Formats: sequence, C-alpha cells, structure tokens
Amino acid sequence: MIRLDMKRAEKAGRIGEILDDLYPQPPIPLKHRDPFTLLVAVVLSAQTTDAQVNRVTPALFRRAPTPEAMATSSEIEILKLIRSCGLAPGKARNLKKLAQVLLDEHGGRVPPDFEALERLPGVGHKTASVVMSQAFGVPAFPVDTHIHRLAKRWGLSSGKNVEQTERDLKKLFPVADWGKRHLQIIYFGREHCQARSHDPAACPICSWTTRRRSPPS
Repeated sequence: MIRLDMKRAEKAGRIGEILDDLYPQPPIPLKHRDPFTLLVAVVLSAQTTDAQVNRVTPALFRRAPTPEAMATSSEIEILKLIRSCGLAPGKARNLKKLAQVLLDEHGGRVPPDFEALERLPGVGHKTASVVMSQAFGVPAFPVDTHIHRLAKRWGLSSGKNVEQTERDLKKLFPVADWGKRHLQIIYFGREHCQARSHDPAACPICSWTTRRRSPPS
C-alpha cells in the first residue's frame, strides 16, 4: 500500500506540473458576480453544461440577482428563465426555497460553512465545495463525475464513488492546490481527455499514465 501510494504521489506531482503549464490561472467557468450568483450557477449546472448555464444566468440574474429577489420571484418565473437547463422544474423549486432559507436563517447571505450550505435545498457536497473554494477561498476539492472519471483513468484513485475519489485526490495534492486542481482537471478533460473518441497516445497525460512506463522528462 505504501509503495502504491508513493507511485500515485509521484504521478500526481507530474500531472500537477502538466496542468500548471497548461492552465496556470484557470478561471471559474460559471459566470457570476458574488457568492449568491455563484451558488445559483452551480446548482443549475447539475446535469447541464456550464455553457448552457452561462446562457441562461444573465436573464435570471437581471430578474433575481439577490436572495430577496429570488425568493419573491414565482417558481413559474424562475422556471421560464432556466427551462433549457436539465431538471429545470426541480431547480426552479429549489432556487426559490434556498433563497428563502438564506433570508430566514442567514441574513440574506451565503454562509461560508459546509454544513450550512449542504442543508440548503438543492445543494449537495460538490456544490458546497465549489462555493467554499471559489467564493470564500476555503480549501476544498470538488469532485464531479468527470473528475472521478479522469482520476480513475489516470490511476490516481480506484474509488467506486466520488466521495472516495475526493479523499484520494486530497491526499495526493497539496491543500493549497485543491481549488485550482479542480478547475484545471475540468478544463483538461474538456480539451484533451474526453470520455469518448479519446486517443490516449495524443493526450499529454494519458500518453504515459495509461501505459506502464515512466512519465516524460
């Protein structure tokens, strides 16, 4: 186990160098203005592309840029603005409810607290991790199904679920790098390491991680 962990650590170090070269300052892909609009955008992103979320949020944020405005909007109003996102009816319902909870329990502010965030309607651990990391600078390593897929493909985790993969990745990468690594892996997956029609030999990481040989110098 120790030998395996050492190999994974060495591999993670080299992967980190490649990701830093490709994406030295990865931007947050979801357009937002503040912690509340980031929270809303991340909730909307479930089973929907970031590009699609970014297409609907400008109109949504003009109508409801604050918890107060979101809570006073009708569920039908919200649904009309986000209808093109996957699972839109449930998301509309949750956005209205979470806005009301923010008003009732948190003074209309997004709480910088994992447990408080995860109690909000429609907010799970991954969403809370994104908000804590990107809005408040608290170390977190959000893992979605895409990062889970790449971590397994690269041999960084054998976790059968995103929770185990998150624990594995947190052990392999320095705490200070968690936030940017999350974003870097997302961008890398989109541009170099897609789930389908992927050529491992042409991939800057898969070209050596998926073969039993040392990484290039």
